Amino acid sequence: MDKIIMKNLAFYGYHGVLKAENQLGQKFFIDVEIELDLKEAGKTDDVEKTVNYAEIYEVIKDIILNQRFNLIEALAENIAENILQKFTKVEQVVINVRKPEAPVKGIFDYFGVEIRRMRNG
Repeated sequence: MDKIIMKNLAFYGYHGVLKAENQLGQKFFIDVEIELDLKEAGKTDDVEKTVNYAEIYEVIKDIILNQRFNLIEALAENIAENILQKFTKVEQVVINVRKPEAPVKGIFDYFGVEIRRMRNG
């Protein structure tokens, strides 16, 4: 299956279980892999034969900036559901959410989740 890849999308959001996370906010980084058939788009050079990744970016941005979740699992799930619902050409989506400022005492790059969701699955 072909893919559209969106890497390291950065947003400032207010997601987390702790009160401080909801008040102060923190950075979130998102990777998205969108699987769909791109053969016709490649052959015809027609944007109607693919999905517009700028529109997908706006969906992700709206979710992160205007909704609140306790868990990054719920954030990832919501992003995946919205992409599959709004972009019918998408067959499968992989969402990776990274939280580099998680409230954990220790040295780390980030904590994160990765989910894979399929249409009709």
